Amino acid sequence: MKEMLTYRQAGVDVDAGNRAVELMKKHVRSTHRPEVLGDLGGFGGLFALNLTKYKDPVLVSGTDGVGTKLRLAFMLDRHDTIGQDAVAMCVNDILVQGAEPLFFLDYLAVGRLEPEKVAAIVGGVAGACRESGCALIGGETAEMAGFYPEGEYDIAGFAVGIVDRSRLITGSRIAPGDVLIGLPSSGLHSNGYSLVRKICFELKGFQPGDLIPELGQSLGEELLTPTRLYPKVCLPLFPRFDIRGMVHITGGGFYDNIPRVLPEGCGVEVDGAAWPQPRIFSLLQAWGNVAWAEMFRTFNMGIGMMLIVPEGEAAPLQRFLADQGEASYRIGRVVAGQRSVTIRGGVFDE
Repeated sequence: MKEMLTYRQAGVDVDAGNRAVELMKKHVRSTHRPEVLGDLGGFGGLFALNLTKYKDPVLVSGTDGVGTKLRLAFMLDRHDTIGQDAVAMCVNDILVQGAEPLFFLDYLAVGRLEPEKVAAIVGGVAGACRESGCALIGGETAEMAGFYPEGEYDIAGFAVGIVDRSRLITGSRIAPGDVLIGLPSSGLHSNGYSLVRKICFELKGFQPGDLIPELGQSLGEELLTPTRLYPKVCLPLFPRFDIRGMVHITGGGFYDNIPRVLPEGCGVEVDGAAWPQPRIFSLLQAWGNVAWAEMFRTFNMGIGMMLIVPEGEAAPLQRFLADQGEASYRIGRVVAGQRSVTIRGGVFDE
């Protein structure tokens, strides 16, 4: 009798997929808010909006991936932090418009499904959702045999938040004289890793396990540091202060991200000496002989989120943050101009 071909023989293990779902259920449930209806396993995630909190609610959505930072996770075979990067890149984006993150979904595509690895990735997603106050209400784990090299995968995230229309942060009220307040990053976050890999592994010949004395840890540990989550820091600011604009510093660095929120007739001047830069940035600059302007165009340089407020709000806002144990830096000001960014001081004066 001719052997019957199975899906598993083609490279897709349905039983492994079911086991992965069971392993991740506890992580998913730990993120649920009261508005979540149902449980993991349905064809769609259910979320009942509490409209009593809003007069004119607007939903704000965002989607992003982790990018080539994933290569570090593969190299180190460590997968418990990468989920935070996927969440942070989405919730930080919708936050800049004043939105409270409500729920999150993830898409995970693998060449071969390993339940424990998937559970570690989703555990990282769930932990970041809990810290951001949003529910992980669903997702997709796709086993795509022959599509990805052994041990590799890709992950993307999707976040939805809510804000009253009257509280939307659009940047339209930004005016010359306003102040830029920077919130520190946790390091590289999830941007510029193609350049990082070129410098560290091609030009310098480092291995991820190499101890870098200036960093006090291995290169791989530094590079896998997850992206900082800003909702818990910023959400309490919205009802208390006149925040006219916010900038999530991601790919494109200072030069490409800041102009996205500026109205016509406004530019910004940044004081490059106003905050302490994590050591990894100066090391990358020196190792790769990268121009400082290119560094500020590629990386966050130690500032992951930027708030733009009137002059009179700057000091009270910083005092409030300090009382919460949060660092902040007055890093520049809005000037009359054509939506451009000028950086002076620090390395730009060398």
